[in-house]
Amino acid sequence: MSDSSRRIRTIAKKELIEFARDWRTILSLLVIPLLMFPVLFILFPLLLASEAAELDALQVNIVIQSNEFPDDLEDLLNNSSMELHYESLTYEGNLSNPIGEEERLRNGSVDAILRFEKAENIWHYAILFMSTSERGQEARNRMLDVLNDWEANETERRIVDAGLDPNTTINPLQWDGDIAQSDVATQGEQAGMMLSLFIPLVLSVWTFSSAIQPSIDMTAGERERGTLEALLGLPCSRIELLFGKWLAVATITGIGVLLQIFGLLFAIGYLASTNLLSLPDLSLTTVLFIALAVMLFAVMVVAFELALAMRSHSVKEAGSVLGPAVILILFPALFTQVINLDGIEAFWFAIPVVNVLLALRELLMDRFVLEHILVWVVSSTIYAIAAAVYAARQFKREDIVTSLS
Repeated sequence: MSDSSRRIRTIAKKELIEFARDWRTILSLLVIPLLMFPVLFILFPLLLASEAAELDALQVNIVIQSNEFPDDLEDLLNNSSMELHYESLTYEGNLSNPIGEEERLRNGSVDAILRFEKAENIWHYAILFMSTSERGQEARNRMLDVLNDWEANETERRIVDAGLDPNTTINPLQWDGDIAQSDVATQGEQAGMMLSLFIPLVLSVWTFSSAIQPSIDMTAGERERGTLEALLGLPCSRIELLFGKWLAVATITGIGVLLQIFGLLFAIGYLASTNLLSLPDLSLTTVLFIALAVMLFAVMVVAFELALAMRSHSVKEAGSVLGPAVILILFPALFTQVINLDGIEAFWFAIPVVNVLLALRELLMDRFVLEHILVWVVSSTIYAIAAAVYAARQFKREDIVTSLS
């Protein structure tokens, strides 16, 4: 091992030890990325299911205003889990106009009001409710379910009375067979497409955000604490100092991303065991290209953040610069989620940040387009080198210790 490599490793080791001394750092480095996807994929659905069960058990108060109400609809309503109160329909005009009913809908004494009247052979209705109330929303949804069931029954009855077959009359076009069997995409390919819609977004944002704090601490932090002078007095070049700090930040970021991927695989495995989601079909080559894409992205991001942090006067200034800089990742990440990959032009794979995100989407869908791979590998390498050169220039500044003008 050369002396230069040994010095770079020594600097990286020193930075890692100093950064990991705080237990809160270890907590944010290990626990948050490890639990992010399990919480998102497992606990969040359980919470939604619990909320749905709570709403199902909710007793809602419904007022029905009508002067002529169908008996079969009344039977359906009586069999539902709603407390019903019948009133005469005294309002004339637009049934949806809530004039005169706002107060009791707002104070919660009534959750929803169903207005129902018949004009010739057509039934007209309106549901008055308060959209900002969960009880009001639930009451409206239950009323719509009952009305839809009654409408289906009423439609079938009228068709039978006319001497027609309800099945052929209502459904003149019917699917022959099973829709799922007609899809040539495997469950693994479907899972890959689903995961490609959000994994690149999460990985890119997490890679950028997880590198912010160590980048600040190892540059502006040392500059503010006055320890950078001693570090510059070591028998090492500025480039070795840069690579040592880069290696430390990249290690911290890489551990966070790996733990995040491990948590993701655990969550996917759990969902696969419950038949909610299958494992994607990814070959070893695909996995290696995914790792290459993430690595090139990390090289660029870490070098870029180190350079910006080194230019800052203090930790506060560095935080105010790098914090909003996450928008540079977030906007392209959101934009690439809506790009259609079918027939996409190759130039998209040369745009910074967008190229890596599109590459991850294609790889997760197990698509290998040689032209696209060459473009994003070459462009990502160029951007990573450019970011490293820019960072090296900041570390070679003569005023690296003194305040920047």
